[in-house]
Amino acid sequence: MRILITGGSGLIGHALTKHLVQKGHHVHWLTTQKSPKNVPVGVQTFYWNPAEGKIDDQCWNGVDALVHLAGATIAKRWTPHYKTILLESRVVSANVLYASLKKLPQHQVKHILSASGTAIYPDDSQAVYTEHSQIQSNTFLGTLVQRWETAVDQFSKLDLTVTKVRTGVVYAREGGALQPIVQPIRWGMGAIFGSGKQMQSWIHLHDIVQLYAWLLEKGHAGVFNGVAPHAVSNKEQTKIIARLLKRPIWLPPVPRWVMRLVLGDMHELLFNDKKILPQRALDLGFTFTYPNAEKAFNDLLP
Repeated sequence: MRILITGGSGLIGHALTKHLVQKGHHVHWLTTQKSPKNVPVGVQTFYWNPAEGKIDDQCWNGVDALVHLAGATIAKRWTPHYKTILLESRVVSANVLYASLKKLPQHQVKHILSASGTAIYPDDSQAVYTEHSQIQSNTFLGTLVQRWETAVDQFSKLDLTVTKVRTGVVYAREGGALQPIVQPIRWGMGAIFGSGKQMQSWIHLHDIVQLYAWLLEKGHAGVFNGVAPHAVSNKEQTKIIARLLKRPIWLPPVPRWVMRLVLGDMHELLFNDKKILPQRALDLGFTFTYPNAEKAFNDLLP
């Protein structure tokens, strides 16, 4: 296939691009850099600027599928201004893609596969969420994901297959969420957050890349939870990492109010409490290489 990717230079996008090229697919990138760096061999790049509504319509030539990964990182302090950036980088960019494709009646795009977020599910220490769960969070991130998915759903008007991957916290050697978690433990300053009972739904970079490629090649539609089958509590995760690094956990638990002072609204990322299952992927036969945290961290931590 010929696949157009937004956010190709990001953690997931770069790994997915290399995987798809290795499998023989042709990959285009839409990039906000006029002279992008670190572009994998064989990838053709096209310029766009979603904030200004600019896009090179030539990017669609011969494209069979669109993978929409673009969006500002949530790992920055959520000031009122940055909250606007978080929202617009997802919703406005999807609208720009839709408007561009709508102008091209002769296009051959059949499928849009978009990132989404598990923040759409509310915190609940008892619930187990699957793709069929209807209850939705009214937090800032929950509302952001709802508007993000609504923007992606409009592609069905163009007769595209629409797939949304509600991705959990991605753990990788190359960056992302893992290093800020590991570093204090490596320095002997690790601690559990709050009660430590809150459940984290996560996924290994290898598995999220495999899941995206599988969904593209199978053409499955609808919502998929991009998480490992086994969520992990903050306490268990901290203990696994400490054991693998041979470091003690001696500091007392960090209260939520302390992290709220330090991080503002962003502190909720550390206290998310939701157990999510990738039920549809499992039911359709997808196999996770790293289904549990123990196996994942054994691979990721040197």
